[in-house]
Amino acid sequence: MAELIDLFSVRGKVACVTGASSGLGRRAATVLAEAGAQVVGVARRADKLADWQADTGGETHALAFDISDRDNLGELAHDVAVPFGSPDIVIHAAGINTRQAADDVTPEGWDTTLGLNLSVPFFLSQHLVPGMKAKGWGRVVNFASLQTTRAFPGGIAYGASKAGIAQLTRAMAEAWSPHGITANAIGPGFFRTELTAAVFNDPARAANNAAQTCIGRNGDAEDLDGPLLFLCSDASAYVTGQVLMVDGGFTAK
Repeated sequence: MAELIDLFSVRGKVACVTGASSGLGRRAATVLAEAGAQVVGVARRADKLADWQADTGGETHALAFDISDRDNLGELAHDVAVPFGSPDIVIHAAGINTRQAADDVTPEGWDTTLGLNLSVPFFLSQHLVPGMKAKGWGRVVNFASLQTTRAFPGGIAYGASKAGIAQLTRAMAEAWSPHGITANAIGPGFFRTELTAAVFNDPARAANNAAQTCIGRNGDAEDLDGPLLFLCSDASAYVTGQVLMVDGGFTAK
């Protein structure tokens, strides 16, 4: 039994989590740290990162960094490796949703959304993969969305970026899995975060979303824990290029 449990262990692994200051990124960074990984949490807001670190057990390092400029991602990859060594695991949880209607989308809003949600996960991974190749082991976990496969009002730029994540994940798997690096994505349903505050502040809307799931409720933060540890551990060694929807069955109906 102990050997089976060890399959899901991340103890001693080094993880980099973007978007670690809030929402599901913060949850991912916390769970990995409390499960025994050494975690570097990355986000723009130093104060929120400090709050995360103060509330989290285990070995952590807070790195305030604006990842939106991909020209600086090489510097970030260097800085991430300083506290504990080169990462074994990278979680791309940082994201933005401008919620602009199709007729109102601006080139600037489009570029910002596609840049942060789609380009950064690739180029940051590209910088970190050499360290994983040297170890013969790595885990890349992207964040997909309900909008990876569903069209939502005001979500044309965000939806395009998250649909892209599905194909990016498959392409990463094709390129890097021969080196022991799996690439998968988690697709959360409706969870209460800063990005979804408007939804959950409307009780009727939140209830309607819950009713569209098979389980009959919206997600709680801890619903992410098991799927995340699965994708970050040896338990998923033969799983790559996949999008695991953690949505209570929303996309099954």
